[in-house]
Amino acid sequence: MTDHSFPPTRRLEGKPRVVVTRHLMPSVEARLAELFDTSLNTDDVPFSREQLADAMQSAHVLVPTVTDRIDAALIQGAGPQLGLIASFGAGTDHIDLAAAHARKIIVTNTPGVFTDDTADIAMEMIIGIPRRVREGVAMVRRGEWTGWTPTALLGRKLAGKVLGIVGMGRIGQAVAHRARAFGLEIAYHNRKRLPEALERMLGARYVESLDLLVAEADILSLHCPATPGTQHLMDARRFGLMKPGACLINTARGDLVDQQAMIAALASGQLSGAGLDVYPDEPNVDPRLLDLPNVMTLPHIGSATREGREASGEKVIANIRFWADGHRPPDQVLEGLV
Repeated sequence: MTDHSFPPTRRLEGKPRVVVTRHLMPSVEARLAELFDTSLNTDDVPFSREQLADAMQSAHVLVPTVTDRIDAALIQGAGPQLGLIASFGAGTDHIDLAAAHARKIIVTNTPGVFTDDTADIAMEMIIGIPRRVREGVAMVRRGEWTGWTPTALLGRKLAGKVLGIVGMGRIGQAVAHRARAFGLEIAYHNRKRLPEALERMLGARYVESLDLLVAEADILSLHCPATPGTQHLMDARRFGLMKPGACLINTARGDLVDQQAMIAALASGQLSGAGLDVYPDEPNVDPRLLDLPNVMTLPHIGSATREGREASGEKVIANIRFWADGHRPPDQVLEGLV
């Protein structure tokens, strides 16, 4: 069996040098500064590629976030002292895991802490898009609301509709748990089917084919990771399979969706609306999405709670402390390594 833990041969002498690429919660930064030789980014300006390279030349530990693209070239050029990339956040698609593995650099993340927060935001859009909440708010703010009428801003009720969940990990399951209370029928597609007891608990029905799930969903919510195999998972062909008037929710990763195909489906009415918290070229948002009244555009706030961000920082600190003491960090990322 291959050993992926790569612990230091002995405990580090003195405090490890830690470089943090973004401004974190004050309590987290204070604890990092207390425990380690820490370089903070209190201005919160994203690191350039050159700054990342410099940091990886001098640091024992790099603490990046999803805004930092840690590719193979950066990892190969890192100094010999770099032993840990302790990423802030659950996703690791911004880090070349294979390159880190080849250099015997441990990668950790902070799983689990944002599950409920992200599920809450997804649920907000699952409710808000069919009920045309974004359009109603805009109407009131423009001063165009003239009062209640029997036929104004008619949306679709949730009860009895099919919510298709793509990716039934922690967040997908949390969304299913919430959606069931609104009377939605839960269908899901996942790489592996959930145990039958968990399906019963969630009231979820497994659909073996993603195409079949896409075709039957009234609301399709994406909760799978971004990998080469899931890029443009929702392309023009799959948008064509959706029911006329269905809607799409994406709180996972922007690369899961072919944005041009989505915009065309929205403009044609094939999609009745979309709820988006992520985009393929953040922070840039296609102006055509902003012009469409049936699109809710959020600024990647699925994990944006004080509690979640503090808990994520605490996990980063725990991972660094375990590594510096010569132990395997609790949140070492092994998935995808051979």
